Amino acid sequence: MEQSKVRKTNVLLVTIAIFVATFMTAIEGTIVSTAMPTIISSLHGMRLMNWVFSIYLLTNAMMTPIYGKMADRIGRKPIFILGLALFVVGSSLCGLSNHMGTLIISRAIQGLGAGAIMPVSFTIIADIYPIEKRAKILGFNGSAWGIASIIAPLLGGFIVDKLTWHWIFFINVPIGIITIGLIWYFLREEKKTSNEPVDYWGSLWLMVALLSLLYGFQVMGEAQPSLLVLGAMLVIAVGTFYLFIRVEKHAQDPIISLTLFKNRTFVVQNAVAALVSGFLIGFEVYMPMWMQGILGLKASMGGFVVTPSSVMWIFASLWAGQLLVKHAPRSILMGSLCILIVGSSILALVPQVTPFWFFLLVAAGLGVGFGLIITTTTVTSQSVAGADKVGVATSFNTLSRTLGQTLMVSVYGIILNRQLASGIKGDSRLNQNMLNELINPETAINLPEHLLPTLRHILYNGLHHIYFASIVLIAVAMIINLTDHKINKKD
Repeated sequence: MEQSKVRKTNVLLVTIAIFVATFMTAIEGTIVSTAMPTIISSLHGMRLMNWVFSIYLLTNAMMTPIYGKMADRIGRKPIFILGLALFVVGSSLCGLSNHMGTLIISRAIQGLGAGAIMPVSFTIIADIYPIEKRAKILGFNGSAWGIASIIAPLLGGFIVDKLTWHWIFFINVPIGIITIGLIWYFLREEKKTSNEPVDYWGSLWLMVALLSLLYGFQVMGEAQPSLLVLGAMLVIAVGTFYLFIRVEKHAQDPIISLTLFKNRTFVVQNAVAALVSGFLIGFEVYMPMWMQGILGLKASMGGFVVTPSSVMWIFASLWAGQLLVKHAPRSILMGSLCILIVGSSILALVPQVTPFWFFLLVAAGLGVGFGLIITTTTVTSQSVAGADKVGVATSFNTLSRTLGQTLMVSVYGIILNRQLASGIKGDSRLNQNMLNELINPETAINLPEHLLPTLRHILYNGLHHIYFASIVLIAVAMIINLTDHKINKKD
């Protein structure tokens, strides 16, 4: 029956559709990072900057396990199309936004859609390709990030410089419509039916737990966090997570099978993926800010700093497929984590006068580490879960990475806000608006020239502390990886 489904599906065109969907989300993320200094300057939103990223991650994470289970239960196709439709609607609303609050709400809708795109993409790949080809196809699909990283800075810089930043969201609309059409016409799957009751209570408690936890993270990342709200969110998160565990133990068809967590390799792979993704978001969000705010590069050039990482990610993903045939995941991850800890240490220690080309070399090295780790953890999580749980396993892997990103966006926000506040506190000539203008080269030229060195050093100091935190993340990931005792590839 499985082979029949594969024969009916146009594998090539479905793979292209998945590639297009990945490209859409990839180019959106890169362009937003590139344009963020301009958005902040336009909407005066330095204080709310983290919410533009974190609300997207929050709603994404909240829905990912639900989508994964529903993809297993009713089929990949309807869930994937639903996610694409929500993403297109959210992108349209983002483009129409003229206030930071409206943009944040629209990004939440985008996140609801994105919560389906990535995990269901991986699940469809697992359906239509055998495991020995899966890493190679994931590598091909990952090349969308490399291509997007090359196109996005040019396109984003052109849009920001020649049009308005609103158009960085409108470009998702035609891409999304094309992808919906490809999936609608060329993906064939048998309708799935189940007599087992839907795990409504499990879904509810999980959503509330994730929403409370992630919102608590965001409150924690604010310049002046409310300890009462933070405490309330964490208490709600713990309580509802406890209820979720109780419900899942007795559910006939649980939203997340707890048996997955009895497999140490599955737990280790997802923990490492979460920690590495925390470093990844710090690199992708704050390096363009470094390039524009400290080096004074335009948006079109500042965004290029992450391009070598995305390009090397492609080759590393393909390489991961070959390594997984010969080596155990633990060995692959340890070598990759060594690359990342060297890269994060360099970013934490480089002087303020470091030239642009040096960051390109560092980004290339980090791309190798990211590509090996993300591909290895995805494929391994799928393979140890079993065919009947591949959708749930894939969505949980995506959820782990999203949680890592969301938590670290908050932690980075705390670090940066406190360092910036400390920097301007001792100098009556400085204020927060100056930092808003500094990170956009077009507005930085309006600042008093004699204050620019001081402002740039304050920003430099804040960004350095972010990458010191990243060193700790990777070190913890290395320790966790050592706990996986399955060192032989046969295991």
